[in-house]
Amino acid sequence: MIRTGLDIGSTTIKCIALDESGKICFKSYQRHFSRISENALLVFEKLASLFPGENFSFSISGSAGMGIAGLLGIPFIQEVAAAGKALEKNIPEADVAVELGGEDAKILFLSGNRELRMNGSCAGGTGAFIDQMASLLDMNPGELNDKAAESSHIYNIASRCGVFAKTDIQSLLNQGVPVQDICSSILAAVANQTISGLAQGRDIKGKVIYLGGPLTFMPSLRKAFDRALSAEGMCPENSLYYAALGAAMSSEDAAADISKISDLLRSDKKPASYESCPPLFESAEEYSEFLERHSRVSRVTAISKNVPDRAFIGIDAGSTTVKFAAVDGNDRIFFKRYLPSKGNPVMTVRTCLSEFYEEFPGTEIISAVSTGYGEEIIKNAFSLDLGIVETVAHLYGAKHFDPDADFIIDIGGQDIKCMKIRGSTIENIFLNEACSSGCGSFLQTFADNLGFSAEDFSKLAVSAKAPVDLGSRCTVFMNSSVKQAQKCGASVEDIAAGLAVSVVKNALYKVIRNTSELGEHIVVQGGTFLNDGVLRSFEKETGKNVTRPPESALMGAYGAALYGKQHCSSGSSILTAEEIQTMKHTVRNTVCSGCTNRCSLTLNDFGGDRTFVSGNKCERYNNPGVKTPEMNMYKYKRCLLASYKNTADEGKQTMGIPMGLNNYELYPFWYTFFSHLGFNVTTTPETTRQCYIKGQNTIPSDTVCYPAKLMHGHIKELIDMKTDYIFYPNMTYNVRETKGSKNYNCPVVEYYPEVIRGNTDFSGETVFISDFIGIHNRRRFPAKAEKLLKKYGIIRTGARVRAAAAAAYKELQSYSSKISAVSEKWLNLAKEKGIPVIILAGRPYHIDPEINHGIDTLISASGFAVISEDALPRSSLKNKLKVLNQWAYHSRLYNAAEYTVSRKDMDINLIQLVSFGCGLDAITGDEVKRILESGGKIYTQLKIDEIANLGAAKIRLKSLYAAVSQRRRNDDEK
Repeated sequence: MIRTGLDIGSTTIKCIALDESGKICFKSYQRHFSRISENALLVFEKLASLFPGENFSFSISGSAGMGIAGLLGIPFIQEVAAAGKALEKNIPEADVAVELGGEDAKILFLSGNRELRMNGSCAGGTGAFIDQMASLLDMNPGELNDKAAESSHIYNIASRCGVFAKTDIQSLLNQGVPVQDICSSILAAVANQTISGLAQGRDIKGKVIYLGGPLTFMPSLRKAFDRALSAEGMCPENSLYYAALGAAMSSEDAAADISKISDLLRSDKKPASYESCPPLFESAEEYSEFLERHSRVSRVTAISKNVPDRAFIGIDAGSTTVKFAAVDGNDRIFFKRYLPSKGNPVMTVRTCLSEFYEEFPGTEIISAVSTGYGEEIIKNAFSLDLGIVETVAHLYGAKHFDPDADFIIDIGGQDIKCMKIRGSTIENIFLNEACSSGCGSFLQTFADNLGFSAEDFSKLAVSAKAPVDLGSRCTVFMNSSVKQAQKCGASVEDIAAGLAVSVVKNALYKVIRNTSELGEHIVVQGGTFLNDGVLRSFEKETGKNVTRPPESALMGAYGAALYGKQHCSSGSSILTAEEIQTMKHTVRNTVCSGCTNRCSLTLNDFGGDRTFVSGNKCERYNNPGVKTPEMNMYKYKRCLLASYKNTADEGKQTMGIPMGLNNYELYPFWYTFFSHLGFNVTTTPETTRQCYIKGQNTIPSDTVCYPAKLMHGHIKELIDMKTDYIFYPNMTYNVRETKGSKNYNCPVVEYYPEVIRGNTDFSGETVFISDFIGIHNRRRFPAKAEKLLKKYGIIRTGARVRAAAAAAYKELQSYSSKISAVSEKWLNLAKEKGIPVIILAGRPYHIDPEINHGIDTLISASGFAVISEDALPRSSLKNKLKVLNQWAYHSRLYNAAEYTVSRKDMDINLIQLVSFGCGLDAITGDEVKRILESGGKIYTQLKIDEIANLGAAKIRLKSLYAAVSQRRRNDDEK
């Protein structure tokens, strides 16, 4: 009997046949392109022809195999279990197996407690993800693998979501990063995504086996996993077929009728039904009314005959496209371009300018302004006059079409931006955070796959009779849903309309979430809204008629042009037609040695004195005219914490304290306490990305915030340092600072030591102390501390513990007093010198450059004094706030808000930093808004990777955005 196993996955069918001796006598591997029954039939027919008269037994595995197994009456085995069975038989000494498939990823822990893990709702970091990234770079996966082998540097790229990864890749391309480094970075992102997403508390160690197509065919991917695991994995023979091999081993002894199976597959012609939505338009008349209504918005018209004397140019270098608009003195667009950037926005803009000069040689350019992802590089490359944040550009454009606009939604190539407007100010911003299904490239990808242009694909949607209900899922999984709908008889029109509905649902329910935020005057922008199906779906879902500018795809460029017209009156400094033709662009990489950050720099040289440096976390290169004031409280606190160190005494034991979360504030206390008790006290080095990677396999949850995830790496650092003890206690309470409020720590901060203990191997000599203790009760602390120390064999007299505690409390107060004194000095100096002040409010860990991405340095280098919320004079909001303030840090944020609006004699603005996953934040709600309305300088919940219009402060937030664009939305960092 020939025992046969089929592994029917999301993209391929693998088959293994074993003879009587258990040896492989047949194997096949082929893509099925969603025609599963047809391709499975070919496999069975091949088996019948190769082994006539033989008896067969079958078993089926794979993510797409259960339906076929049920149809054919063949036993089904889950693919992870099947692969595990094959590994036990062929490689019994294996400890861990990592398998990547088309749309799934698996880790099998085979030694110790056997555990099998597989990705769930997200397909980022799988084979299809690699295919998408290769397509973006205009190469196939094999070419990507070969290029990665030539890499010399790895950059951080998001991997959980394919479209977010495209954003990071586009940003790197805009900066001039070599393509081989991008290829290597993509594969490194895949490895980190798989490990952090699936290991979750278990060490990947011992003998590691690599399985699946991507790991078999891509040696550079295996090297990426080796680097991430600090191990050398093995790719065994037939690594493609292990699930099929395990299925074959599991097949029953009873013979199956292969001819009957083939007949069943031939008869499997009846299409199944699919879930559908109501049509976007019930009739042709309804569509005509829709078109007529939107055609009324025609304030921007193309000039057909008159050549203007003056031009105002706006350039929007976006994530995937370059938009170019030239506007005349009457705010009319007379020259426009909408082109794919193809990874090189500089050359694309050069093409646009060359065509402009050729067509309008006598027109004087008065201003030229850039915006978008490539704002800075385009500004420097072509000597433009100004650069503005893209949200401000879109605001200018929207207000031109509807002066009463109170909400703007822009769906671009790879992001969704929604802006709530009050008057002429952006009050709140909503961005897609953890998933980007439903952006422009989402639709473009499907249009390309189905053989249509984006324009033709959009026309199909309006005539659909039964749009496919696709929900709003991961882009990679959605691809499978589309293929399944096709198999069930859905037309291309139904698929196009279903995708349009999906885009809108994603924007409303995953980005905006609370649709009550939508105003009454909504302006829609971005190339995606040129799709009538998307626009109609948005109106139907919200029940509101909206304004779509006729040039909605150019609104960033148009707004930038209007901004330039308002702010520039003389001739532009933009390159002339002759200079455009002779310009050159060279790129090289280096590492900055100006400070300890050691930033990896990409140097773009455009000839003459035109250069652009990316990768730096300060204004050292791109804004040399700004003299950096020595008023950065974040930097001061980092230096102050670094001063707490002692000379190691070989006769003393070492107490290690991880520098993360609340320890950024409590380290002076614990350092003093344990030093007085006779310990060498040490902490972990400055946080780096490598610190995170070192501990990522012990992180049990994707949803916890990045600052908490970093603690895993810090603990691993201390274990590697072989400290005698690691002290990281559970702390329910923080020190009470104000009357009338409670002083709980954030729930993550309170009990995260328990998470660390449950997911980290402390079997070595280092002792981990994570008991509950608090310093909020000064009277009771010494006795509790003495009891805790004795539990771990640390014997100190009660008198000595009390003396150490007294010194620790005194030092904590001294630390706080130093911060307050410096703050007062700087505030007085700022008032005297007229220096604007930014109160950068957050949590203690926000002083960590790995967490804040150097925002404090950028603000300081832009000419601002940076003050932290804990350094301000204290007041009480007890009589003004009708809220129960549970968390200690929130009282500081309320205090900072009140202080900001009270200092009307100074230019002070407040920015609140928020790390994703940190729960509710303080400056929210109607009660707080009532307090702050009079000041008008509070910008609530400015997430690290968001942009806001700070109005009078004129802070160059575009610089902040550029600094973190590579890190934004990386799920394991947020």
